[in-house]
Amino acid sequence: MYLALHKNQNDLIIVAYSSFKQFYTMRKILITGGAGNVGSALTAKLLQDKNTLVTVVDDLSTGSLSKLDLTKTNLQFIKANSNDRQEMTEIMLSGRFDYVFHYAALVGVKRTQENPIKVLDDIDGIKNILNLSKNTGVKRFFFSSSSEVYGEPVSIPQNEDTTPLNSRVPYAVVKNVAEAFCRSYHQEYGLNYTVFRFFNTYGPNQTTDFVMSKFIANALSGQDIPIYGDGSQSRTFCYVDDNIETTITALNKDLFVNDVVNVGGDVIVSILELANIVIRLTNSKSKIVFLPPLKDGDMTRRQPDNSKMRKILNRELVTIEDGIQKLINAPDFLKQMNLI
Repeated sequence: MYLALHKNQNDLIIVAYSSFKQFYTMRKILITGGAGNVGSALTAKLLQDKNTLVTVVDDLSTGSLSKLDLTKTNLQFIKANSNDRQEMTEIMLSGRFDYVFHYAALVGVKRTQENPIKVLDDIDGIKNILNLSKNTGVKRFFFSSSSEVYGEPVSIPQNEDTTPLNSRVPYAVVKNVAEAFCRSYHQEYGLNYTVFRFFNTYGPNQTTDFVMSKFIANALSGQDIPIYGDGSQSRTFCYVDDNIETTITALNKDLFVNDVVNVGGDVIVSILELANIVIRLTNSKSKIVFLPPLKDGDMTRRQPDNSKMRKILNRELVTIEDGIQKLINAPDFLKQMNLI
């Protein structure tokens, strides 16, 4: 096995593969934001295929190397900013990837509201990576969009083709613009794409920037559980395994080519109900505290029409109760939350 660790100022590159010959015969996949919640789970699943080489690019601003198994011989990690044109040009010209999953983004409601210009910077990164994908022979570009593009819903459930996009906040606008870029690059250059609109995916590698992990971590540590507004906002939640099986099936079976697919659960729960479920399942004595409503971006309802997703999975999705229980019993999650 060949293993190399290079450090140059703030750059970090970790490469592990058995031979250069193997490198050139493997299916090569780039995942930006691969050290985050969904990206790291996608990476772990793809690495199970020994004929797939996964390159993860992440600047580690919110991601963490602890979410990746760096001992895997078919994993390459590069610390880089996916919005940096020069860095991504070098990576993609040398990598010659078959598929690109662009999952890097500034995320978290509070973080995105406080840094709107940084959110808008992601547009440059999306355009650059699409351009590089077109120029380097990428077979398909996968993009992680968001339920946020629907904005305040005019209809429920939200359908990919018929529900109007009603975006207002910068994060949602960026996702909407990115989807338009995907369609345009296909129309102009023939670059195939798939857009996944994620609805509240949670899992063991999620940070407390998000409601599910925050509620569970607070409940397990006996802290108050904060709710913005009165908690009547309704959401659906998707356990990460359901998300990953959907996306990898779309990859391996050539599904949703040049299409958009909602990826999320279909059981509606209010935020207040979620807090009470978490308290019950954790046997917590935490109290629910109500904070002033967020000024913007906290939509009253979200529920996807997930019929495309359910058709290819052909099974029941992980329930909210079972998903919460999985996190309660996950050592990686408890360690990340400093609970063990």
